[in-house]
Amino acid sequence: MPIHESRPTIRIPGTTSHTIAPRAGHHRHEGTLRYLKAGAGAPLVLLHTVRTQAEHYRLLIPLLADHYTVYALDLPGMGHSEIVPGASYDEPAMRTGVERLLTELDLHDVTLVGESIGAVLALTTAADLPERVRRVVAVNTYDFRDGIARSGLLARVVVGGVLAPGVGPVIAGVEPKPALRRILRGGLVDKSALRADYVDELLRVGRRPGYPTVARAVYQSLPSLIAARSRYPEVKAPVHLVYGEKDWSRPSDREANRKLLPAADFTQVPKAGHFIALERPDVLADLLNTAA
Repeated sequence: MPIHESRPTIRIPGTTSHTIAPRAGHHRHEGTLRYLKAGAGAPLVLLHTVRTQAEHYRLLIPLLADHYTVYALDLPGMGHSEIVPGASYDEPAMRTGVERLLTELDLHDVTLVGESIGAVLALTTAADLPERVRRVVAVNTYDFRDGIARSGLLARVVVGGVLAPGVGPVIAGVEPKPALRRILRGGLVDKSALRADYVDELLRVGRRPGYPTVARAVYQSLPSLIAARSRYPEVKAPVHLVYGEKDWSRPSDREANRKLLPAADFTQVPKAGHFIALERPDVLADLLNTAA
């Protein structure tokens, strides 16, 4: 990994950290990807949410490691994956990062688990690589209008400012701890599930050179995530749609995806919000381990 990259402060028992180098001929567009690995068994890949990283799954990974070899990826430019100036962070570019993990490690019979933007990427990756994907668990797909701005008034103001022409890059570079904490808590029913050390880790990542540009680009990528819904019917693997009862998506958003994936299983988790992996990892672990 490039020497200028920071290191995570959170340690997850039983995990090791690894990297994937850019492919030959792609150095101008691809950066080094970082991922965590734990456990033994069939491969299970975890894809994180908007404005987070692999440590989003710090509570879930230990619950899965007796049943799967778990890979938790930092999406391109996020977490501790390399930031490449001028790189794209729309849905196809982020999906390419996921596909690099599967192909470079030559993973087959994969269970793809994603939350938020990770859920969209799990579905579109399964559409692209049907020969490698066994199953998809898509948690709170981030494919609806307004996205994280539905977290609350503060999120609407901040995200609106980040996306604004001219001042957007400046606002993206200013991320007070109280504001980040409040926005992320807007995705939780149990506010105590957002641990202080995790917020501190996200803030450290947010201070990486170039990260404000990545954050702004990710917020700008929402239209491409919404457009990716057209790929859902292409998925051949079994799909399980999981939504928190209090997720930012509306009932109409969820029903629209059920129509696109009529054969999918569907679970709604009571008293849970957008970040189920933080507040109800036991529910996800039970769902996944039962099918291992």
